[in-house]
Amino acid sequence: MVKERFFVSKNDNMYLEDGIDHEEPFCAEMEADENETGTPANEVHGFTSEGSEGSNVVFSREAPLISKESRISSGCSCSAKNLKSRRIIATDSDFATEKIGHEKKLSKSERVELGKMFQSAMSSHDWELAESLILLADPHTLNDALCITLDSIWFLRTQQELHGVTGLIKKIIANGAYDFTRAALRTSFLASCVSACQSRTMSLQDTVTVMAQRLNERLQECNGDEVLKAEAGAKVQKFTEWALRCIGFHSRCNDNCDAVSHSSAVEIQLQLSAFKTFLDLAGNQLTGKDFTEAFDAACFPLTLFSSSFDPGWASGISATVIQGLLGLLVEGGADNVNQCFLEASRFGSTELVRILLQIAQRNSLDVDVDLALGFASHYCKIGTMECLVEEGNAVAFLGPLMRAAERGCMQVVQWFVKRGCRDMDLCLALTAATSSSQVEVAAYLLPHVPQHVLAALSIEILKAAGERSGGSLDGVAFLLHSDFLGDPAATYAVADSIARSDDEGVAPDLKVFLREHWSEAAFLDGLKQGDVHYMNLLRILKWGESPICLRDLPGPLRVAITYLPLYRECVKAGGHLLSQRLRGQLVEAVRRLGGGVLQEVSHGRQLLAILEHHLPPFLVQPACTG
Repeated sequence: MVKERFFVSKNDNMYLEDGIDHEEPFCAEMEADENETGTPANEVHGFTSEGSEGSNVVFSREAPLISKESRISSGCSCSAKNLKSRRIIATDSDFATEKIGHEKKLSKSERVELGKMFQSAMSSHDWELAESLILLADPHTLNDALCITLDSIWFLRTQQELHGVTGLIKKIIANGAYDFTRAALRTSFLASCVSACQSRTMSLQDTVTVMAQRLNERLQECNGDEVLKAEAGAKVQKFTEWALRCIGFHSRCNDNCDAVSHSSAVEIQLQLSAFKTFLDLAGNQLTGKDFTEAFDAACFPLTLFSSSFDPGWASGISATVIQGLLGLLVEGGADNVNQCFLEASRFGSTELVRILLQIAQRNSLDVDVDLALGFASHYCKIGTMECLVEEGNAVAFLGPLMRAAERGCMQVVQWFVKRGCRDMDLCLALTAATSSSQVEVAAYLLPHVPQHVLAALSIEILKAAGERSGGSLDGVAFLLHSDFLGDPAATYAVADSIARSDDEGVAPDLKVFLREHWSEAAFLDGLKQGDVHYMNLLRILKWGESPICLRDLPGPLRVAITYLPLYRECVKAGGHLLSQRLRGQLVEAVRRLGGGVLQEVSHGRQLLAILEHHLPPFLVQPACTG
């Protein structure tokens, strides 16, 4: 079973710190707890699907993602007056002269003020002010500044902005920023949200609602502790809200109100170039594990957005950024392409599946399209199934088809049948549906299995269905009532053969069921029961003390009193064939009514028609006659 993985690392590398009282919007909070050392204060845990191992990528229990005090203002605080006053602070403040050097450590309030100034400088593209603020930062604040700067690359529009941002990244790293892992994970998640939002026409606020609903649906599909799932959902939702706030902030700064503007091909190249510069500067400070977790972080939002993507989104301009980002992460050492591919298939993220197929092809990576088809079919993701077959060349239909038949998932079964399945696959699917008593699915599959296949495997089909029946033999009864061999004599003979078999491989319940209802012995027993029933009626007529004399009743009423229970039982059984026990009783009834000995030429329905002829018309059920 594929692991259910999420995007926040055990190292808590993507957290956003608490404790900041904002007067203006921030894309990333820059304050941490005083005891923050770059590692989590406590171990975190994740939950996986039933039967799977723990994943290396889990929800964090560490710091909150969004400041409880934070608020988003209606506009961008980039005024010249603010920047001028902050430039003075940057050069004349007391801590500017007291904290110079690698060992400097800013207080909480100093970090807050420095963060606000740096964000404003970034928003207004005042690179000179931003660089001067870098000189005042302690190592932890430098890590926050690196995150803020790196997050801004997905909103680059000009070559000048590219030079400014990459220059800042180089200077921040040169001055001591070291948390490349956190920066990579955060910006990968944000880039994915930006790329996804560009494909949508709704507002960012509506997007938050849609993603929260989708996240809740995804968590409900997972197995695990409900409390842990609730905590995980809250963490991810806060992170998603942070990303969308960040997008909204940059959009307002770019005079795009609350909408996400579409990047041109040139702008996308600038953005990817900036990210590549960051990766080059990080060098071997980013491990293969870091690239793997960043890849996971980039894929995760797309599974939440997937239901609202237009078909073909993966081939459009909006997906170019995420394609480039994922490609760079794979080149860096991400080794979880197949894992994310399987998860995307499970959750029906068709456009992400399409992108990952392309990345795997470009990088000569193996992805298990057949296993992915199994996941998609299990959760009835028809669009994803079509993508996996048509673009991923998945061909292993048997397993998914059998499991769908066993669960009674008619939509998936019909899809596979229409795509074209081998005769043997259809026969096995029919057996699976029969064994689990999925009568509706079995009725759909039966006409699609060639008669020569059914004839050759009839005994094995019934034996296998009985062995895996789980206590209910309704599926077996359906096949027999349906005359699944198309020849009543052959169908009765197969049932009788299994009933009389000494094969220890035949399920005892199946053997008893067939012996009591479908064997030759059951037919003879039915004849005997019919005879006993008739003799009892004669005794009532002769010695009965009822004030109503049955002999004085009209013939049809006497027949109804005698055989109406048998008639109703036969009608209820349905199908083309009656069980041998009912057939024996019906043969005896028709014989007593003057129909002669008909068992050699009739197999139930003709006999029932004769009995109906003797019943009062108001007791005959028209839909079941003939």
